[in-house]
Amino acid sequence: MKKSYFGELIAEFIGSFILIFIGAGVVAALVLEGANIGQWEISIVWGMAVAMAIFVTGSISGTHINPAVTLALTTFKGFDKRKVIPYIIAQMLGTFTAAAVVYGLYRSSFLLYEQTHNLVRGTQESAKLVGIFSTFPKAHLTLGQAFLVEVAITAFLLVVVLAVGDTRNQSAPTPGMAAVMIGITIAIIGSSFGPLTGFAMNPARDLGPRLFAMLAGWGSAAIGPNGYGFIVPIFGPIVGAQLGAFIYEKIIVPHFPNIQVVSKNKLDINK
Repeated sequence: MKKSYFGELIAEFIGSFILIFIGAGVVAALVLEGANIGQWEISIVWGMAVAMAIFVTGSISGTHINPAVTLALTTFKGFDKRKVIPYIIAQMLGTFTAAAVVYGLYRSSFLLYEQTHNLVRGTQESAKLVGIFSTFPKAHLTLGQAFLVEVAITAFLLVVVLAVGDTRNQSAPTPGMAAVMIGITIAIIGSSFGPLTGFAMNPARDLGPRLFAMLAGWGSAAIGPNGYGFIVPIFGPIVGAQLGAFIYEKIIVPHFPNIQVVSKNKLDINK
């Protein structure tokens, strides 16, 4: 059991690493090297990074790679509460480490970009490079508006995640296709709403790399205006995941043809 549990934590670390290694890598290619990449390409790469993480680690830990998902599964699917904090720590370590690796691989590009554009790391002007690692809102959005965006898109993501992985759902795809569908869902969310907040949808995806950026010289400039980085991309996804899981489990599932509601708080699956 101890070996299995340790394996789950390693899987969460690796899955979270894959997410940022590929996701932050494609943004670095765009910003630092001028790669010909648009919003759709960025979104599909992030989505496929999640799909790859699921293929690699799904059979071990379920590939949460997202504290908001872990907490929602704890609330609505009976995930072991004792595993919540260790899972989140593993996710944070994975994203932090991946950000450090991406920075290491692109280090000369970072330095050249700063030199070419006369950027002094740690100033507000230099924060544009932190966007390679973490998310920031459009300037015209208030903190509240950005929060609502993250709540809405994370809620939608959780509805799909739970639907494609639910054996009670007769429309659910095969396990392999479920990973692809989750990846596509992230891609379409990124294409539709990514320009507003950067579609964080994941506290570890955002905070781990942001902490790395702070330690790598960007300091408080990495946080964003009005403490943005410590508020919206952390708590927006957590609230959104709870909302999405509630919508799926309490509003959608009871209407499945193979589900009989036997009480207000209990569902019975007809065999």
